[in-house]
Order: sequence, then C-alpha cells, then structure tokens
Amino acid sequence: MKKILILLLIIIPINVSAIETSARCAILMDTDTKRVIYSKNINEQRSVASISKIMTAVLAIESGRLDEVVTIGDEIDKSYGSGIYIQKGEKITLRDLVYGLMLRSGNDASYAIANFIDGDNFVDRMNQKAKDIGMVNTVFNNPNGLDEEAGNYSTAYDMAILASYASKIKEYREIVSTKQRLVKTNKNTYLWINKNKLLFSYDYITGGKTGFTRKAKRTLVTTASKDNMELVVVTLDDGNDFVDHKKLFEYGFNNYYNYDFLKKGKLNIHDSVYYGKYNLELKNDFSYTLNNTDKAHILFELSENPKEGKTGIAKIFVNNKVVHEEDIYASKVIKPKKKSFWSKFKLW
Repeated sequence: MKKILILLLIIIPINVSAIETSARCAILMDTDTKRVIYSKNINEQRSVASISKIMTAVLAIESGRLDEVVTIGDEIDKSYGSGIYIQKGEKITLRDLVYGLMLRSGNDASYAIANFIDGDNFVDRMNQKAKDIGMVNTVFNNPNGLDEEAGNYSTAYDMAILASYASKIKEYREIVSTKQRLVKTNKNTYLWINKNKLLFSYDYITGGKTGFTRKAKRTLVTTASKDNMELVVVTLDDGNDFVDHKKLFEYGFNNYYNYDFLKKGKLNIHDSVYYGKYNLELKNDFSYTLNNTDKAHILFELSENPKEGKTGIAKIFVNNKVVHEEDIYASKVIKPKKKSFWSKFKLW
C-alpha cells in the first residue's frame, strides 16, 4: 500500500513573448535540467564544423594528462584551414594544445591532441563518448570537423547535450572562458585571442566554440549563466549567430527561473501514525527550470508500513508530465535512553 501526499505549486500565468532566429537549426537548453526552452529543427542532422572540437577537448581533459609535454610530429601534415601554426619538433603541453584548439580553432592542434591521446583510435573514442552521454544522432569522423572528405555530423540537440556535459568540467570552463592566452614553447611564443566574440560583449557568457566550413556554414555553441541558471545555445547554419545567441539567452533569463523542488536531507512529513518512529531523508537536491505559465506539483508516494531503507518516491510533475523521480529513505529515530535516578544523582 502507498500513502500519497501532493504538494501543489500555484503559478499565475503571464504571456511569454515569442522569439525567432535566422538559424537553420537552433536550440536553447538549460544545462542542468536539459529542459528545451527554444527549438528549431533540433534533430536535423547536419555537418557541424569546428564545434566538434568540444568533444576533442573533453577527451583531452578527461585523459588526466593535461600537463604532459607533447612533441609535435608528422600528424600535423594533414592539417589545413584554421590553425595555431605549430611546427614539427615543437614541444608544448597538452593543456596549451587544448587552449589553441578552443580559442583559435587549431586544426593542427586537434591532430596533435588525437595522436597523443590515442592515435588512430581517437575518433572511435569520440563516438563512444557521444553514445555514453546520450548523443544519439552524432557521427564523428575526425577530431576537428573538416568536411571536405568525411566530416562530422550531429544535431543542435546533441551538441547542446555535449556542451551541457562539458560545462560541468572545471578545466573545460576555465579554458573556454579565457579571453587570451600567452604560450611559450621551445620554438615560438604565441598570443591567442578567443574567437568567441560574446566573451567580450555579453556579461553572462561562460564559454563556447565557433565553427565554419563552406558545407556547414556558420556554427556556434555558447553557454551563459545568470541568477543560478546556466543555459546553452547551439545554432547551425546561422549567418547572424552572435546576435541570435545573445537574443536567446536574454529570452531565457527574462522568462524562466530555477525552482528548488527538493532539498537533500531530512524530509518533514507530519504524520505520527505511520512515520513517528522514522526519519525520512532525500539524498539529492532537485531543481527544474520553470516559466510563469507552468503548472507544477510534487507527489510523494510513501509506504504505509515503513521500514529502514527505501520507503517511497517523490515525483515531480510539470504540466502533467513527470520530469524527475527521487527515492525517499527511512531510518529509525534513535532516542536517548532515560537516565536512572542514580545516574542523575552522580551527574549532579
């Protein structure tokens, strides 16, 4: 048997303004809840150009080898297009290669990173990672997005999933939020300025990656944070991308907010009949992105015969759809033993 309790959130509806972009495909997503706030052809698979390098950066960072020195070899011979213009025999840390990859979109850096991490198997690693994090319509064929031969194909939705994942990695956030980087090697000194113009013109931006090929046209991924909410925007084939990204972020921040539904720790259910002998506990926080037209409530399903361990579940509904479920745990209340008269006397 289950004892059901419902907590309702009363939200007064207001009009939410519509918005449009010039992109072929576009998405605005909350990076924590993965709620899609704006969408336009988000599952259309297209060439994505250099925003592919987000995955290359993630794998380089997660290798745990950022401070190892890479000696550049013949792998850069196949590079063309944008680069950081490293040379054979040059010694540079993997960390600085990732800076060159993300700030200047270095195709030569991408080949050096791939060769250093896993050689010819690096692309397989990219595709496996994509599957692991839920990118179901993505195929990588190289570490950079060059598409004159076999390019990289994905969707606005999948790239938002990737950016959301990457944005939770400390080193990634540090790299993509850097406006400029001075690097010295055994052969050269470089000063790299980030190509992401929003870093210099929009206060809430936290990072991103630009991209362009003749086939993919302009592609762009950016993230921004304000008032405890982080959003990601992805646009594919958008000639007005920086303007569209700022417009989408402003739309999200002005019309949505994060609501804390559940807090980790003790859950207070005032019912001495069933739960007087137990402490109820949640092991995780949960918040969700809402706007002023949403109807939300929490439903607690609790066992009428509680035992130690899992004793119920909390379900979060937004617009009559379950968006999250969280287990409820019970532990017996341990009451201090009553002191005997002689114990109290000795203490006195």
